[in-house]
Amino acid sequence: MTRAHQHPLQKILDSRIAIIDGAMGTTIRTYDMKEADIRGERFRDARKDLLNNGDLFTLTQPKMIGDIHRRFLEAGADIIETNTFGATSISQSEFFVDDPREHGGRKDPAFYQKIIDDPFLNDLAWEINEQSARQCREWADRVGNATSRQRFVAGAIGPLTVSLSNSPDADDPGFRVMTFDQVKVAYAQQVRALIAGGSDLLLVETIFDSLNAKAALVAIREVFDEGGKELPVMISAAVGRGGETMISAQTIEAFWNAVQHAKPLSVGLNCSLGPDLMYPFLEELSGKADVAISAYPNAGLPNPLSPTGFDLEPQDMARYLADFARGGLINIAGGCCGNTPEHIAAIAKALEGQPPRRLEVALPDESYAPESESVA
Repeated sequence: MTRAHQHPLQKILDSRIAIIDGAMGTTIRTYDMKEADIRGERFRDARKDLLNNGDLFTLTQPKMIGDIHRRFLEAGADIIETNTFGATSISQSEFFVDDPREHGGRKDPAFYQKIIDDPFLNDLAWEINEQSARQCREWADRVGNATSRQRFVAGAIGPLTVSLSNSPDADDPGFRVMTFDQVKVAYAQQVRALIAGGSDLLLVETIFDSLNAKAALVAIREVFDEGGKELPVMISAAVGRGGETMISAQTIEAFWNAVQHAKPLSVGLNCSLGPDLMYPFLEELSGKADVAISAYPNAGLPNPLSPTGFDLEPQDMARYLADFARGGLINIAGGCCGNTPEHIAAIAKALEGQPPRRLEVALPDESYAPESESVA
């Protein structure tokens, strides 16, 4: 049994809107990295292109990643995310394992079992997660101490490159490329490494497929039970124009009903359509959920001609997020794709002094129990 305590972030959420950081991938883009930069000496001989494997920069360009964390913190972020959106053995396999479909085969549970059992991919996934959490921890503590304001590290857990809900084979609707247990195993490894690296929170984010998210939440629960240490969990979904999760096609209410058993610190929406189209869906979620609400949308829709790849400027994002706050919808705010430290600085300034969404019931505090306070 553990004795419950209120997490320090909950105290912030009681008094103001907390700020989460922006887009790691978008900000990396501004550093003009090339293929040679991500490979370094360690991955020099990799057979596939690695430049789109942004998580790998954690190992090959740690100074750049640290600089990005610093900039988001100095922009006003209370919460910074680890650079681990695709840091599972499953997602990393896209960059290091030949696609069997190129040779007449297919991706199926037998293929992915080899991925799950692969020592190189397992070691790589662990190292990315643990090192990224340590990098975040270092900068969160450094800036937090310098400003006398505590900052928090959220271990980022992305949606994967595969779906448990849908079949990729139109002629075999019952086929799935992976099993629930295989996904759970990959997520459990990521969770263990994020905790080992010093994360304060776990963030299951950009949920396109609610069944994938369920596997992540089950993995988190099992890791908590085996390790005796629990962290608050944040959950955030991406939705389409009808407000449905994009692959599993659950409505906002159905999505909340599917994940509320995890007793998250917060639930919310990110990525998706941009802030202008997110408002009604955020409003619906705010009316259904009895926990804190987060929102960190894309900076509009993609635009390859824009310097960030997205249309909205910092002042645009600030205006929209301020509208969310005036509507009483949010407790945590930030930005996803297209949002640089300059965007987050503008959002933080616009939300300064804005009251947080009021909760009908107290935030769950049973998810936080410091190891030193645990009792048998």
